[in-house]
Amino acid sequence: MPDLIIRNGHVVTPAGVILADIAIDGDHISAIGPDLPGAITEVDARGLTIFPGLIDVHVHFNEPGRTEWEGAKTGSSALAAGGGTMFIDMPLNSTPCTVDAKTFDAKRIALEAASITDFALWGGIIPGNSGQLAEMAECGAMGFKAFLCDSGLPEFPRADDDTLYTAMREAARLNLPVLVHAENEVTTKALTQRLLDAGHTDIKAFLASRPVAAETEAIARAGRIARETGCKLHVVHISSGSGIAAALEARAAGTDISLETCPHYLFFTGDDMLRIGAVAKCAPPLRSAHEREALWKSLLRGEVDIIGSDHSPCAPELKQRKSFFEIWGGIAGVQSTLPVLLDRGLHARGVKPEAVAALTASNGAKRFNISQKGTIAVGFHADLALVNLNATTEVLPETLLQKHRVSPYIGEQLRGSVRATYRRGELICSDGEITAKGPGKFVRPGKGS
Repeated sequence: MPDLIIRNGHVVTPAGVILADIAIDGDHISAIGPDLPGAITEVDARGLTIFPGLIDVHVHFNEPGRTEWEGAKTGSSALAAGGGTMFIDMPLNSTPCTVDAKTFDAKRIALEAASITDFALWGGIIPGNSGQLAEMAECGAMGFKAFLCDSGLPEFPRADDDTLYTAMREAARLNLPVLVHAENEVTTKALTQRLLDAGHTDIKAFLASRPVAAETEAIARAGRIARETGCKLHVVHISSGSGIAAALEARAAGTDISLETCPHYLFFTGDDMLRIGAVAKCAPPLRSAHEREALWKSLLRGEVDIIGSDHSPCAPELKQRKSFFEIWGGIAGVQSTLPVLLDRGLHARGVKPEAVAALTASNGAKRFNISQKGTIAVGFHADLALVNLNATTEVLPETLLQKHRVSPYIGEQLRGSVRATYRRGELICSDGEITAKGPGKFVRPGKGS
């Protein structure tokens, strides 16, 4: 007799949606099918659609060191409320940044004590630390992140081309991917200085300082270096349809490349930033309506591989600087990823549920070698999000579980509501209330949790 059966749900599988029961033994799914024999506990999911738990490959939970911005407890709780069961934390903005074995292990220990969802870690690439990549790989790093422009933190300097080339050669040897924040530093720095010298410090000036051309050039350059070194490349938070096109050109030329975008680039435009203000500042910035629609068209053609939230909050006072250039650039949206994709993707544009599942779970698991996760299948972890596709999620400050209850989505009505989240068979969130009793576990590439 299984421990748990979730009955009568519309189960999202890679082949499509089926009406079925899901039997769970311990951590794993033991059977999927109609009218399964009884279990110790049964849950009726009639009217609900069951997605694989989201794997958010791009978050900044800032622990240890900057938990006043966000911590793993609050961040993972917000992720769980949005249907997420695992995240991969970036090497910044924690302090110290995760750039060697010592800092990597310190972060792992901190997150093991705090997170309610499973998690993995990216290591960081900075000038002079290519010799530390192997030790981070030994510690369990999923791969390594580099900034091709100023990161905003002096302790995490950008990777120049020599640093990137050297790190990519080492990452290729380790058979791990390199992630890049792709914006051209020379372009963005020169434009920023020119605008500041002219006394322009507002939102329009910030948007002008980081053009789409800075993104496409950096993607192309990273693609060439990855191709030369044989490194697997992942471009994070591509903000534009033009950026997707540049990445596809690199793929056509032979680069092993995967493409990530974020819900906010699919939802908002630069005009929204003018309306909303600092809470919507991010880098790359929000783009024109034309670039947003081109991004959607790429997604509908299957050209986007992964959607991550790039949840990057900060202390509220850092969003209140006089100059818009001095305001911290980061959007807090980890809880809204799935509702945004359901509202603007599934309902508004006909994106199929299995495509949503691939973008938010299975593609990331496959790309980054995360075993037993990302797909609803026998033998996989029972990581599940039970969703009412037709119920409305109203984004209000009191519904957000992140540390600071600010988000550009506040006030939005999104069609699609997460009712329950199961992590390895345990109900960790029910209707926005955290119910987890056991902790999340650290996940290494290829080994599961």
